[in-house]
Amino acid sequence: MKSKKNLLEQLKSLPYFSKESLYQLGKQLGLADASVDTYISRFLKYKEIIKLKKGLYVSADFFDKNRGNISYSFYLANILRTPSYVSSWSALQYYNLTTEAIYGISSVTLKVTRNYTTKAGHFSYQSIKDKLFSDFSLVRADGGKFDFFIASPAKALFDLLYFKTHQLRGVSEKDIEPLVDELRIDIDEMDKKERVKFYTMIKGYINHE
Repeated sequence: MKSKKNLLEQLKSLPYFSKESLYQLGKQLGLADASVDTYISRFLKYKEIIKLKKGLYVSADFFDKNRGNISYSFYLANILRTPSYVSSWSALQYYNLTTEAIYGISSVTLKVTRNYTTKAGHFSYQSIKDKLFSDFSLVRADGGKFDFFIASPAKALFDLLYFKTHQLRGVSEKDIEPLVDELRIDIDEMDKKERVKFYTMIKGYINHE
């Protein structure tokens, strides 16, 4: 029981951990991998840890302390599927460009499209072409504790339209503004440089594909 308590205590300071890292911690405490597996099952049963996806977890204690922190949610979104960056609705809400209530975290990835529904929230990932996996940056949050990659405002809106229209199929330049209006995006609040970048980006894609 002492080993179980020691193991759980070490997990409380981690933003997430893998089964492999638990095995390493277990070895330091003199625990065999089979014993660690048993502890993982018990931790899950008694809701002391939360499963994020297969082989990836967070302690309930750490999650409860950080569940209201959007930087932590975005950080987890980056971790759950790599490489990826936060985009579309989630990024637009982060930049205060939409008044829509957003549930879950939307991201873009080079891997196949996938969704994860966990006790830590809903995370959706949409697959994009290599050449469009761009125009995102690293945000230093909470003193470097929860850094995350997020699309620029222009790219977040581009990605939203790109996926909503099935890769902008059949979309012409005259359709762009009505589509933005329909989505209730407050594009006038977007920085002028970002607005210019968005229209350049989307018109360039429409006219060259």
